[in-house]
Amino acid sequence: MDILKFFLYLILTFFLMGILIFVHELGHYIAARLCKVPVREFAIGMGKRLGGFTSKKTGTVYSFRLFPIGGYVAMAGDDDEFDDPNGFNHKSIPQKIFILASGAAMNFLTGLLAMLVLTVGMTAGGYRLPSTVIGDFDPGATSYVTGLEIGDRILSVDGTRVHTGYDLSYEIMFNGNEPVDIVVERNGQEYLIRDVHFESTVAEGIELGEMDFYVVAAAPTPANVLKTTLYRSTSSIKMVFDSIGGLITGRFSLSSMSGPIGVTSVVSDVAAQPMAGWNILYLFALIAMNLGVMNLLPIPALDGGRIFFRIIELLRFGKPIKPEFEAKVHGVGMMLLLLFTAFIAVKDVFALF
Repeated sequence: MDILKFFLYLILTFFLMGILIFVHELGHYIAARLCKVPVREFAIGMGKRLGGFTSKKTGTVYSFRLFPIGGYVAMAGDDDEFDDPNGFNHKSIPQKIFILASGAAMNFLTGLLAMLVLTVGMTAGGYRLPSTVIGDFDPGATSYVTGLEIGDRILSVDGTRVHTGYDLSYEIMFNGNEPVDIVVERNGQEYLIRDVHFESTVAEGIELGEMDFYVVAAAPTPANVLKTTLYRSTSSIKMVFDSIGGLITGRFSLSSMSGPIGVTSVVSDVAAQPMAGWNILYLFALIAMNLGVMNLLPIPALDGGRIFFRIIELLRFGKPIKPEFEAKVHGVGMMLLLLFTAFIAVKDVFALF
């Protein structure tokens, strides 16, 4: 790849990630203010402070820091030495969970809005929304030979309900490397077609199913636009959990994971394709959903890890966990996350050559 182009795409990647970091921290900030928790600092980036300003009204410091990955909202009563009566540590457990979960909620909302803009824009540009009704088959299609027919409305693939052509193509791609059971609506009746076969292909060492038929276009009505937006978004979230499951079962390897450098390569590939702007917007929505899910996982140092401790407090009838113990757990988690991030970064660098 041309070095200049790579750095331009790297800047674009950091810009997109910066937007998602900003909205994530904005979610925490808004939730903290709603719960009347004083915010000491709203920082974008990590490391040395490069600039910013202090609000005369609230005393909150708004800052930009050296490394454009990460950010934080420093709240009173959250790992500081001041005991503010309105501090985070004095709030109820539901309020704490609300504040901690609001960052991921903003990522989900951002991804949903990006998907809506994508769907509306492409529909307005003449792009046809895919349905789940089979319109035609490829020559020699194995799915036709093993039971599917033209006119079938596919309702589920291997037990997973599908609502749009996007859900359908994803489920076939993810599960169609092996025979799958498909429920269809045919002539007003529901039928279970067992062991439907699809051809498979291998991409980056992962075997994936190939959809061997075409679907009928759905009418570009506002209802179908909203339906496509919603279910394409939920399918993106499911994709994250499927990927985690694939890592656990060994279907996917660590080499398939990427950090900012790996994402830059994906952005550059996407930008080289037709309809690059729409493809980048879709990638942005996927990353937003991914960040939302990952931040809610019960991993120490992440929001989900902190929420996990709050849930334990609830199960202990409000008895708090010792702050020193929780701080140590999150500290170890942060060290492991940094090491893992460094490992992924090195892997992505070597993958460029």
